[in-house]
Amino acid sequence: MKKKALLAAVAAAALVAALAACSSSGGGGTSTSSKATNCTNKIVVKSAPVVTVWAWYPNMAKVVDNFNNGHKDVQVCWTNVGQGGDEYNKVQTAISAGKGLPDVVMLEADHLTAYEIQGALVDISKYGADSVKSNFSAGAWKDVSQGSSVYAAPVDGGPMALIYRTDVFKKYGITTPPTTWAEYAADAAKVKAAGGPAFGDLGANVPAVQMALQIQKGATPFQYDLSDPKKLTIKLNDQASKDVLDYWAGLVKAKEIGTQDQFTTDYISGVVNGKYATYVSAAWAPGYLTGAGVGKGASSGVWAVAPLPQWDTANPVSVNWGGSAFAVTSQATNKANAAKVALGLYADPASLADGWKNQIIFPLNQGVLTSQEFIDNKSEFFSGQTANKDVYIPAENAYKGFTYSPITVYYYAQLQAETAKINAGKITGSQAADELQANIVKYAQGQGFTVTQ
Repeated sequence: MKKKALLAAVAAAALVAALAACSSSGGGGTSTSSKATNCTNKIVVKSAPVVTVWAWYPNMAKVVDNFNNGHKDVQVCWTNVGQGGDEYNKVQTAISAGKGLPDVVMLEADHLTAYEIQGALVDISKYGADSVKSNFSAGAWKDVSQGSSVYAAPVDGGPMALIYRTDVFKKYGITTPPTTWAEYAADAAKVKAAGGPAFGDLGANVPAVQMALQIQKGATPFQYDLSDPKKLTIKLNDQASKDVLDYWAGLVKAKEIGTQDQFTTDYISGVVNGKYATYVSAAWAPGYLTGAGVGKGASSGVWAVAPLPQWDTANPVSVNWGGSAFAVTSQATNKANAAKVALGLYADPASLADGWKNQIIFPLNQGVLTSQEFIDNKSEFFSGQTANKDVYIPAENAYKGFTYSPITVYYYAQLQAETAKINAGKITGSQAADELQANIVKYAQGQGFTVTQ
């Protein structure tokens, strides 16, 4: 599940020491974690070794109980230290202090590289990760891997799609959802000309969406390989990136879409009251929207979902927003036991079923994605539409994975700032891309990276 998060960027002075730490992650240690205090949950088998976990999924209490009740060899001591920035700030503080991390931590896929380079995460391919590789799509596995090394066990993802209001489409004569971004722009102009609502929204606070759509157009923002940790390729102002930013800037200038920050009370109020005809989002969105009060009252029975519009229908590209995984930290007391938890927590059928049936997660496990119950599920939020079969499963299976950089968080912050300028009419998309490139290159060089462009 995607949450807004900011954490301290990697310090250049710590780079060499952090990389050295990556090679010291042995499997030793005592069998019971000395950090297993203040557990939120009940330890079922008192004699078993305990693994500490930080995680924020809404149904973690049930998931942890499922795990503990099903294991006599190891138990989980779970704590929710917050989500997004709250958790990441605690993670970074503990990394810098060299103590304070749990054995296993829940992280979003786009944050993994920033911790890998600091030597804070363990390569769990040494502890059986490859045995579950076939449970996931190639893209899901790439997001948690560096070459043959695996730094987390995937759990949920965010294949992107176009959520739309059927009542608005019907009122303004849009008979089918747009299949291309050109059609999306044409529909936006049509609704605007007829005095209708904003066709969508360009929230500055969702930079991951902008990055995903640029990648969909053919951009490769970053190239990075942990085996050569000081080298970073940055291409943020290539033609594909400029085209995408100019596209959205054009819709903003024409006042055909909104510019409200998402995940806010005002934005949700607008969604409920029909202020936006579409929502470019991910497979976890129905759960988030339902939890925020969307789909009730006047906004019930009006939602549908379609595949994400493409820049080039001859070369369709599936992209992702969000998704989380369980990583073993280098501070884990017993790394083999921690890996057993990371690979097994939220991997049992009962937990996965609870997750998707209550719209808490979109699971990445192929055992779920290929199950007839999941495939044929009629979404309550989408008025009985078989959204998994029609949209989300094909999108997930077609996803090829992203390459994230060690400075993703700083990049997101700067992309957010540039998008705010676009929304304020101060800058074009192309100008924003050029400014972003110059800023990120300068920052990366200041952090000790050798940058190629």
